[in-house]
Amino acid sequence: MINQHKELIKWFQKEFGVSDYGLLWVCFMEGFIFGGLIIYFIL
Repeated sequence: MINQHKELIKWFQKEFGVSDYGLLWVCFMEGFIFGGLIIYFIL
C-alpha cells in the first residue's frame, strides 16, 4: 500500500509538473480547506 501511494505521488508530480516543495503546499492547502469545511459544518 505504501509503494502504491508513492507511485501515485510520483505520477501526480510528473503529470502536473509539481516540485516536492510545491506538493507540500498543495497538501497544506488541501488540509486547510478540508479542515475549514469540517469546522464550518460541525459548528
